Amino acid sequence: MTSSNPYNKADKHYLQLLSQSFPTIADAAKEIINLEAIMNLPKGTEHFLADIHGESEAFQHILKNASGNIKRKVNELFGNTIRESEKKELCTLIYYPEQKLELIKAQETDLNDWYRITIHQLVRVCRDVSSKYTRSKVRKSLPDDFSYIIEELLHERTDDQDKAAYVAVIVDTIISTGRADAFIEAICNVIQRLAIDQLHILGDIYDRGPGAHKIMETLRQYHSWDIQWGNHDILWMGASAGNNACICNVLRLSLRYANLATIEEYGINLVPLATFALEVYGDDPCEDFMPKLLRDNEMDEKTRQLTAKMHKAITIIQLKEEAKIFGRHPEWQMQDRCLFNNIDYKRGICTIDGKAYEMRSCNFPTIDPSNPNTFTEEEWQLMEKLHHSFRISEKLQKHIRTILSHGCMFAISNSNLLFHASIPLNDDGSLKEVEIYPGKKYCGKDLMHNIGMMIRAAFNSTTGPTDEYPRDYARDYFLYLWCGKDSPLFDKSKMATFERYFLKDKETYKEEKGNYFKLRDSEEVCDRILDAFEIKDKNRHIINGHVPVHASKGENPIKAGGKLMVIDGGFSEAYHNETGIAGYTLVYHSRGFQLVQHAPFTSARDAIVKGTDIKSTTQIVEMSAHRMLVADTDKGEELRAQITDLKELLYAYRHGIITEKRS
Repeated sequence: MTSSNPYNKADKHYLQLLSQSFPTIADAAKEIINLEAIMNLPKGTEHFLADIHGESEAFQHILKNASGNIKRKVNELFGNTIRESEKKELCTLIYYPEQKLELIKAQETDLNDWYRITIHQLVRVCRDVSSKYTRSKVRKSLPDDFSYIIEELLHERTDDQDKAAYVAVIVDTIISTGRADAFIEAICNVIQRLAIDQLHILGDIYDRGPGAHKIMETLRQYHSWDIQWGNHDILWMGASAGNNACICNVLRLSLRYANLATIEEYGINLVPLATFALEVYGDDPCEDFMPKLLRDNEMDEKTRQLTAKMHKAITIIQLKEEAKIFGRHPEWQMQDRCLFNNIDYKRGICTIDGKAYEMRSCNFPTIDPSNPNTFTEEEWQLMEKLHHSFRISEKLQKHIRTILSHGCMFAISNSNLLFHASIPLNDDGSLKEVEIYPGKKYCGKDLMHNIGMMIRAAFNSTTGPTDEYPRDYARDYFLYLWCGKDSPLFDKSKMATFERYFLKDKETYKEEKGNYFKLRDSEEVCDRILDAFEIKDKNRHIINGHVPVHASKGENPIKAGGKLMVIDGGFSEAYHNETGIAGYTLVYHSRGFQLVQHAPFTSARDAIVKGTDIKSTTQIVEMSAHRMLVADTDKGEELRAQITDLKELLYAYRHGIITEKRS
């Protein structure tokens, strides 16, 4: 910088704003020193999960044990100095401190001695998991009641005799004042929090399992997370926005899996649906609509019959609602999915692509064959009530706002491209242009970005002149995202809902996967996608879920020469027999990638009482030649930019361009 004033007006204005945060040379210099030091800390640990599907207990356990990372640290720290049973007890205490303490207090004969030993052990574990963070960051994660005490214990050396006495007094005083339980709970929660620096959820929190609402409550309080929306999340988002076809699909899936816990938690009133189903389908056995019972989900015959009737009722209404939306949007080219139009109701035959197929049943008391997609008066009234119930559910709306604020269609994190399902491709592997609104065609990154804008438009209270997408169109578009051929969240030839319920020929059930799923083993195709998203690093990857990996059949979740990682291993119990496992977690720490394969989780109670953990197998995917530092990450890029700005501010102070603001 050779000129007397090298800054233009905008630069000087920016530096003036920066000087409000760093008013003196000393302040700016101190921050530069701090940021340079942070750059040389080890990279924080990122966890990637996909397709949780309401399995709240397994999800929460994996957060608590950090995909086995806490157990690994306990083994490394204590080695052969304590018994295996003691290490297991310590791990369970860290995962479930409140519940485990109650069991221990009922069994332990010398509780004060146990407190003393355990607190020292927990401090060692906490010191280890906090070692890659600044004191400031650790301090922010500490509970107010014990912030000072934990910080003192973490940073005092017990090999110094004087300090050892000091630490011993602190621990003894915690016990003598009756605060040992509260302290143990607090430090265990700190260990859990620091073991995972950033959580990435690659879609599908909702459907199948019973605890999506519990997962959302956990996430609302979680320290750092993001989500790339999945097709099942989009379905619930569409339902909350008032898309009636999405509302019907949500209810259909909940009834199909006899899983109404989340529906009930959100206060959705199903009495009108039950009343309607009994009136219309009271004499129909509804055999093809019997719920799929998972776990130990026992259901008496009367409830099972009612569930099947409700299931059939909402399925018929869903297909009519979908036909309405497809009719409003001929540009989607989905009118061929209005299959009630193709039925010969007298013969019990449905014609698809010129071929006649026999129906399983032709009992449709609410369908007028001359106008099959028209609602009866009773169906119309029922849909109005269900729509109202979803729209006024305060808890549902709160959870969907949380997903909106933490999510998008894709994310790029440390040279990793994250999305739930696919990127639409042409037959030759090139990026496919998709029209998402009349006259608006996009591919790759632009496609994903604009779909995200469309989704947000559906939640705008009004549509202004500068909005690209009308709210009503955006609300309808949730249905296309759920089942449209070129939807990045579906990417199949069709969704065979009608065929599976109503046709005998199983050949009609086939849903041909799109080109992304056919071509994703190709390194060239993956490179083309990564290039389109402007990810240049040589160690770049695509990470997604959506399609369960059949590990039991030898399918490898690592594809395209390591450039693609598919981490849907079947969290949901509905997939356990199909995949042979119960999900994957991808862990990206300072030494590289590890893929953790999980066996089915029994229950939190078993973990607390018996000390059982999720049995996990770790596969090293890719290890770094050197330990990665914050400087090697996206955060490092941000910090470098901040350091550059601060050095500019120092120059401006020292050359009189900006005056220090001394108090």
